Amino acid sequence: MINNMNNKNDLAKNLYDAVLRLVNQDEARLFFRDLLTEAEINEFGRRWQTAKMLDDKKPYGEIEKTTGLSSATVARISKWLHHGMGGYRLMLDRVKNCKK
Repeated sequence: MINNMNNKNDLAKNLYDAVLRLVNQDEARLFFRDLLTEAEINEFGRRWQTAKMLDDKKPYGEIEKTTGLSSATVARISKWLHHGMGGYRLMLDRVKNCKK
């Protein structure tokens, strides 16, 4: 049983280290499918799609219709995108730079 924050941090660090060792999309698909349910993967995919659509200045209504997420979830993702830890921005910029 986890009974202190250090153990939780160690667990998270171990997961991040494992993710960083994935080499390609096929490996990521296999790992995440074993780690998560299909519903969880789809939920994360919808959140990522929402972040991309927000970055493209799509209206909330269009995002809700396309992703099936609630307005509250879209607003929360928008908040994290603009005032979060910078993870969405980091990855959005990295994905854009890879397409060039």
